[in-house]
Amino acid sequence: MKIKSFVFNPFYENTYLLWDDTKEGIIVDPGCYEDYERKEIIDFVESNEIKIKYIVNTHCHIDHVLGNYDLKTQFNCPLWLPKGELEIFQSVVAYAPNWGINQYSPAEPDHLIEENEIIEFGNTSLKSILCPGHSPGHLVFYHENEETLIAGDVLFRESIGRTDLPGGNHQQLLENIAQKIYKLPDDCGVYPGHGPSTTIGHERQFNPFIRG
Repeated sequence: MKIKSFVFNPFYENTYLLWDDTKEGIIVDPGCYEDYERKEIIDFVESNEIKIKYIVNTHCHIDHVLGNYDLKTQFNCPLWLPKGELEIFQSVVAYAPNWGINQYSPAEPDHLIEENEIIEFGNTSLKSILCPGHSPGHLVFYHENEETLIAGDVLFRESIGRTDLPGGNHQQLLENIAQKIYKLPDDCGVYPGHGPSTTIGHERQFNPFIRG
């Protein structure tokens, strides 16, 4: 599996493009908002001849969904959201102007992802793991064969997701990290929704919020 990250929007959100040798792939958490941001990811996809199978969200806070509509339209592909995030997703259009975002277009979801569901593209399979705490229906996506985790805003390099937003629960987030995320192999690469990548082993040893 190949991974390309893009940093988009005023929240410095990480958007991930995942694909494999079949040239089929998915886009996770498209945060592109400005025209030049959309152009950057579209140009990369087209120049590498990648066929986008799905747009997928780990969760539905505003910074992770800004590009859903445009990329769904551009690539004519389904939008997949976590089942427990639908209400969060539907609220974005109401509060976006409060953040100075006045050109947000909501996209219609085509599928609601369940816990433990398998997301397949090309020869690649990702397993969804439910990890609420930052948001009520947050999913992370794990590639077991290559020990890779797309972590959204659950776990960052030496930090964790904030829990003061609607639906957040600090204790629940810590429990999910301890019981689900830290059970993954130490060498597992973690690709978070903000900031640099890390590994499970590094976080278990150095994360000041929760150590394993």
